[in-house]
Amino acid sequence: MRFKRTIKTLTLATVLALSALPTVAQDIIAFQAPVDRKMKAVDTVALRGIMEREMNSNPSGKLYSEWSNKYAHRATELPDSFRIDLRNFCMPTTSRVITSNFGRRWGRMHKGIDVKVYIGDTIRAAFSGKVRVVRYEANGYGNYVVIRHNNGLETIYGHMSKQLVQENQSVRAGDPIGLGGNTGRSTGSHLHFETRLCGVALNPALMFDFLNQDVTDDYYVYRKSSYDRESDVASRVRGNRSAQSESAYEGNSYTAAQQEPYEQQSQRQPSMSGDVRYHKVATGETLYSIARKRGVSIERLCRLNHIGKNMRVKVGQILRYS
Repeated sequence: MRFKRTIKTLTLATVLALSALPTVAQDIIAFQAPVDRKMKAVDTVALRGIMEREMNSNPSGKLYSEWSNKYAHRATELPDSFRIDLRNFCMPTTSRVITSNFGRRWGRMHKGIDVKVYIGDTIRAAFSGKVRVVRYEANGYGNYVVIRHNNGLETIYGHMSKQLVQENQSVRAGDPIGLGGNTGRSTGSHLHFETRLCGVALNPALMFDFLNQDVTDDYYVYRKSSYDRESDVASRVRGNRSAQSESAYEGNSYTAAQQEPYEQQSQRQPSMSGDVRYHKVATGETLYSIARKRGVSIERLCRLNHIGKNMRVKVGQILRYS
């Protein structure tokens, strides 16, 4: 009898336990539902944060509505102002000779600058980005490459003898993208270099100082209201000073005047606010003595030249001080 009672007790307990399982399962599901909603919200916030960080690190996503390999440039509305990150750059060429400025030339707009290079010289990507166009244009750019950069700029490299990249290829600043040449509408081997924002050509001299193989600052802020004046100043300070752009001979015209020490050339320029000035290091000079001589702080001197306070300057070195 005791054995039978034990069996009945176990059977009853088992039945009760099994009948309770759906309730427990429902309780678990009911508990899990708000957790799932919370996790979904967290995932959405995290995803939104990732997208915002990507947009901030890649401003070009805000400026351009399409990606096309069919055209070199198509002008759209420029913002009133836009900050362009010039850090992590590479000069497109090691050549320091500007042969033709941005601006009016021969009755038409010259929408880039010409830099003297020789056939076969390596041409490099100015910033990291993605190659949008690789093409040949007989009556214009010749062999050219267009790169859209993460900082919002697009750069164009024209008259090359050969392209070394393909469309839709990602490149890093300094990667070889082509070789210097004399193709297309050109009268001598040179690099035609353009910087465009929203398809609109901006003066590269606002951002690039080829003579000193450097960018003009960590950032360039484009302002629609002051662009024309700033562009004129940039051409006078960092462009071809030997002649007006109307009479510059594309690709080949540079004279001994362009090859004078930069300090002598800059001293001939009129003093104005925003004018860029340079100092050529003499024997025995230090950053401290140069800063005192030019009336600037060591911090400013270091910031303008992207150097540290403990760096030892070399005789003949060119330093920007304003």
